[in-house]
Amino acid sequence: MTAVHEDTTPGSSDRAPYGDQLDVRPLTAHLGAEIRGISLARDLDEVRFAHIRRAVLAHRVIFFRHQHLSGDEQIAFTRRFGPLTLAHPTLPAVEGAPTLYDLDSEGGAHADMWHSDVTFVDQPPDFSVLRTVIVPDVGGDTIWADTVAAYQSLRPELQQLAIALRAVHTNGYDYGRPDFRSLEGKVDSVRRAHSRQFASTVYQAEHPVARVHPETGEHALLLGSFAQRLAGYNTADSLDLIRLFQSHVVRPDNTVRWHWQPGDVAVWDNRSTQHYATYDYGSARRKVQRVTTVGSLPLGVDGRPSKPLQGDPAAYYQGLDRA
Repeated sequence: MTAVHEDTTPGSSDRAPYGDQLDVRPLTAHLGAEIRGISLARDLDEVRFAHIRRAVLAHRVIFFRHQHLSGDEQIAFTRRFGPLTLAHPTLPAVEGAPTLYDLDSEGGAHADMWHSDVTFVDQPPDFSVLRTVIVPDVGGDTIWADTVAAYQSLRPELQQLAIALRAVHTNGYDYGRPDFRSLEGKVDSVRRAHSRQFASTVYQAEHPVARVHPETGEHALLLGSFAQRLAGYNTADSLDLIRLFQSHVVRPDNTVRWHWQPGDVAVWDNRSTQHYATYDYGSARRKVQRVTTVGSLPLGVDGRPSKPLQGDPAAYYQGLDRA
């Protein structure tokens, strides 16, 4: 496979890869771009959409200002990337919209941890589309990290170690882990209730730490906060090794930060990014809604695929609204 990245660094001919179809403004040399001058709800023909999809693969996360999509419009746009998952394996969908996931701080939803979406199932989503509904006056930004750049930054010896490792991802909580113990007494009752519902059905999946992107052929690290331990390693060694590789993912040089405004939309490639929603807006309300597409089974650089270990997520990505 051939990587789709092209020279779209600031100062180069930013629009050249997309002709006159898109106005693409890269935010860093390799991660993140804003696309201007287009409406996702109107006049998005097949040629323009194909360029948008290409931009997602190239820049990993793309942003559109002031779209003000309805839930139905967001669902219709996301469906163009592929069949939709249900909103979430364990959390409820927006009423009447089984594929629309509501992340509302008033309900205890705070995604202030580095993660790729839903990696505790064996086929995590390929693409995620998020839109703002309520934006706090200050704070509430989201940060994305480039997991391909993270893999590429490793010394060859560490790349070989990553290729050999398998990580167990889960939505359950190991309360013996020091990172979970540190949260005791620091979250309110609403957030604790949300966490209990999040883990109401426990899923586990084993993924390669180093995966192959099925469309670009790039190698990426597949970790994040759902990666609880490494297969065949004890807890202490697992935490140390996961922390080592994760530290390369979240290096500031590998990240891009987006300050949300009302009506904004973000689209990201869940196979080559992690993200973190900052919880720095106090008691203000932050509400966003997300739609995700069914994912392909991750394949390790060593050729071994991911596999489910606990829970049956079939309904999440097979019992779908595919209309």
